Amino acid sequence: MATDIRTSELKKPVDVAEYLFRRLHEVGVRAVHGLPGDYNLVALDYIPKVGLTWVGNCNELNAGYAADGYARVKGIAAIVTTFGVGELSAINAIAGAYSEYSPVVHIVGTPSTIAQKQGMLLHHTLGNGDFNVFANMNRDISVAMAKLNDPHEAATMIDHAIRECWVQSRPVYIALPTDMVTKKIEGARLDTPLDLSYPSNVPEKEDYVVDVVLKYLHDAKNPVILVDACAIRHRVLDEVHELVKQSGLPVFVTPMGKGAVNETLPTFGGVYAGDGSDPDVRERLESSDLILSIGAIKSDFNTAGFTYHVSQLSTIDFHSNYVRVRYSEYPGVRMQGVLQKVTAKMGKLNVKAGPVANNNIPKADRDMSDDQVISHAWFWPRMGQWLEKDDIVITETGTANFGIWETRFPDGVKALSQVLWGSIGWSVGACQGAAMAAKELGIKRTILFVGDGSFQLTAQEVSTMIRRELNPIIFVICNKGYTIERFIHGMDAEYNDIQEWKNKDLLDVFGADPEKSKTYQVKTKQELHDLFNNKHFSSAPYIQFVELYMDREDAPIALKLTAEASAKNNAKE
Repeated sequence: MATDIRTSELKKPVDVAEYLFRRLHEVGVRAVHGLPGDYNLVALDYIPKVGLTWVGNCNELNAGYAADGYARVKGIAAIVTTFGVGELSAINAIAGAYSEYSPVVHIVGTPSTIAQKQGMLLHHTLGNGDFNVFANMNRDISVAMAKLNDPHEAATMIDHAIRECWVQSRPVYIALPTDMVTKKIEGARLDTPLDLSYPSNVPEKEDYVVDVVLKYLHDAKNPVILVDACAIRHRVLDEVHELVKQSGLPVFVTPMGKGAVNETLPTFGGVYAGDGSDPDVRERLESSDLILSIGAIKSDFNTAGFTYHVSQLSTIDFHSNYVRVRYSEYPGVRMQGVLQKVTAKMGKLNVKAGPVANNNIPKADRDMSDDQVISHAWFWPRMGQWLEKDDIVITETGTANFGIWETRFPDGVKALSQVLWGSIGWSVGACQGAAMAAKELGIKRTILFVGDGSFQLTAQEVSTMIRRELNPIIFVICNKGYTIERFIHGMDAEYNDIQEWKNKDLLDVFGADPEKSKTYQVKTKQELHDLFNNKHFSSAPYIQFVELYMDREDAPIALKLTAEASAKNNAKE
């Protein structure tokens, strides 16, 4: 049961909920996702008081996806759910954020400390008096747990949780009982900003690792750089860009690392994903005698079914908590400091040029006659020609995730995908969160590519986009079902089919103002070419929805190769 702190003992009394939301505002959160429930209602009253916006999503799963998308653009996000039914609805999204290193603060309104102590038979419980069961479910997908049951500890626990969320770039869980919301705690702490700095490496150890890296780097005849997702998540892109610029080495990204590197650089070669790579990319990278691998996540879909053909003997791995040089591992050495010193000390290197990525459409797919259906081989490089600087591009697990490999981005484009966790429907919620963040940052265009099957899982979040006057451009790829599943197993199986929707009518169904929204239906290359050349469409003045028709059995080559490898892995005994 919560005990009060005497107000006379406090220099600047502040309510627990206000303290929490002011700390979130301090680290950059401006919009809070989630749904109301009777255990969090009073806490929600504090959101506008501290300058935050309450988003209000259609369900908690979508809210979790949206918070994930928001965090990837703004750097951190917050979601509020209610005890039991709300938090469990969101748990899939929080697990995805944990898997993919997305920093989300999950705040759960819980029953009062009195009710918990007495084991009351309350709604939203399992009826067994256990009020810890749901928190325990979240424990393994949270890097910090803060149960604010005591005002004496609340501020310290809040500060610790938010710092861990930022530094480890993963979700944290904060339980806020109803009787703790208005408890007074010391607000003077808010005068001192949170310390969000990363732990420094031991100088002697860091310098030793730098010397080891430089030895192999100077000995290498044709080194390359490979950048992956954790370079983005652990905020080392400045160091990566400086290394790429100063070294002049060929640089590649993995599927999860898409957008980590300025793809307009003459040294950018494209996406490496083992057998799913362009042949020139694969040949150059796999023939290298040294690969500087930064922030690698070697998952199945990120490696086209574990088809990397690279020896650890020719690899130096840089991570958030260790560096591995060939088979020698140096724990506790963060990559930031090492990359900075390597760049400063490396001098002239042996540079062998690699391929240069482009958005050229394959010759076999350049036919633009009126009846030419849109193919993946044509679409993704053509779409790359349409993209603009600083766009935010969200791709759904499936054809879009794999097709985007064939797109060369303009400078500053941020790519959002969920290659590792791969929860279908994620991208629609993530688009709402990303578009919200884009609006706050003054970024003009947020663009979503999602299949018609995945779209049906989370389509209602388009309603939130309309409500919040966001302006994403949504492309729904209409190909009659779960294409990625078809290529793994069951090409003609009924379980991979869906009921076809009149998708373009949904803006009207969700109440969009016809003057502030527009829908399109595109079935041929020429129609899409004309749409891309439409300046009003491209200016993204409001929410726009495009039904994009493709053949049921068409897919990017990389998807086909990865699906084949996945099917083989699934069949192993």
